[in-house]
Amino acid sequence: MTGPTEERTALVVVDVQNDFCTGPAALARFGGDPTVLDAAVAGTVRAVAAARARGVEVVFVRFTGDPEHQGAAWRSRDRVLGKRPKCLEGSWGAEFHRVAPEPGERVFTKRARFDAFLGEGFEDHLGARGVGHLVLAGLYADVCVDTTARTAFQKGFHVTVLTDCTAALHLPYDDVLRFMRVVYGARTTTGADPAAWTAPALGPEEVPCIRPGA
Repeated sequence: MTGPTEERTALVVVDVQNDFCTGPAALARFGGDPTVLDAAVAGTVRAVAAARARGVEVVFVRFTGDPEHQGAAWRSRDRVLGKRPKCLEGSWGAEFHRVAPEPGERVFTKRARFDAFLGEGFEDHLGARGVGHLVLAGLYADVCVDTTARTAFQKGFHVTVLTDCTAALHLPYDDVLRFMRVVYGARTTTGADPAAWTAPALGPEEVPCIRPGA
């Protein structure tokens, strides 16, 4: 969606995979009401359909946690906290949950990383497509969604977080959203809000930033 003072929008679907969304391991790790996870996934399914209907590009990001991709600090943390690797490549846990890319939609993989920008080719793809506004959905708001939003803001992207499409794992959800609004200037709203799907209009004194590959 573009205009004279607008940049393209992309919906980024973050880690909507079985090991984060469903099954005994995911639910034990989440520790909260499982209907919260179900609602976040259902919201993401709706958001993907809405983006496609509006002609907004949908980009999928997936996590793999295989030990060979983990750094020493990651392995040390898991040993201390008793964490087991999640979303092993080729496993059921790594598969997308209730939503999947259509032909032509790009998928980027984070190998034992939180940040989508550490997925090979992710930033280059956005630059080549002229994307300047990221709409974020997926899991978790206080881990991979937040980390991606933080980098996006620092690189000059506008950020929208769909509040009906994510959930927090460690911190109070409202606090996470408030933090992203205050620190990243993120717009937090639902996928039903038409404003979610367009970048904030630039004022006459503002000049769009130029990213590599744009």
